[in-house]
Amino acid sequence: MSEIVKRALEGDELVTSKILTKIEYMTPDGLEYLDELSARAGKAHTIGITGIPGAGKSSLISGLISQYSKRGLKVGVIMIDPSSPISSGSFMGNRIRMQDKTMLKNVFIRSIASRGHLGGVSSEAIMLIEAMDGLGYDKILVETVGAGQTDTEIMSSVHTIIVTSVPGTGDEIQALKAGIMEIGDIYIVNKADLPDANVVYDAIKFSIDSAEWKDWIPKVIKVSALKGLGIEELVNEIETHLEYLRNTGKFEDKVKERRREMIELIIRKWANDKISKVIKENSSLIYEKNELRKTLDALFSKFKNNIC
Repeated sequence: MSEIVKRALEGDELVTSKILTKIEYMTPDGLEYLDELSARAGKAHTIGITGIPGAGKSSLISGLISQYSKRGLKVGVIMIDPSSPISSGSFMGNRIRMQDKTMLKNVFIRSIASRGHLGGVSSEAIMLIEAMDGLGYDKILVETVGAGQTDTEIMSSVHTIIVTSVPGTGDEIQALKAGIMEIGDIYIVNKADLPDANVVYDAIKFSIDSAEWKDWIPKVIKVSALKGLGIEELVNEIETHLEYLRNTGKFEDKVKERRREMIELIIRKWANDKISKVIKENSSLIYEKNELRKTLDALFSKFKNNIC
């Protein structure tokens, strides 16, 4: 075991941050660290929090952190913020909302940018999940960017999926649609103290009761994350789902699925970077060739030479 990984396992947060940064940017050292940590991974319970923007995902995670911290668990948090399509920068606003939680013992919060990745979860995020798992975190909470109806990639990355919704945003209609409202293990009606919370709850409950389920029947819970109402009930339901996963062998299956997804996304990202580089360096071909097929053949030939 390398000395830097050993220090991270001993609880050095600065070293942990450096390791995760190298992994996130896929440096040679980072991939070595990921290899070491992946050999130790496979035990953490990973929990994905998804839903539309403004549904209170960050507040919900804050409440979960408090509950797990009280129970003496080691908690890792990965918060994915959207990147600007213009500057490629990211505000990391979710991290700012949780400054008080960064001071808690055994809690490590990491914010990363989506870098334009569509689907809610990037290769960088999955690599960090694997790394935190190897670092010995008991619970790893993953907040996706504000997700739309088809942003369902979180399914292959975590064990338990929590889908958040709020009154007043049309979620009572969304509950009857396909996509994101079909992937949850637990559905949350957040800001339950607001008018129409019961309408959203009834719509989601009706949608679940009307469907056919093989084993696990999704739960619906009303919470008010800011007021701390319903959080303990949510934690108990999460633990019930964890017990179901372990009893059915699906816990280990999810870890394997996550690793397959991670490797595929890493290879895709590497290939895309290579393709972009080849096209940029040979952009003159686009203007020199009059036929599309000749241009593509020339670029493909250069691409093969670049990676072989």
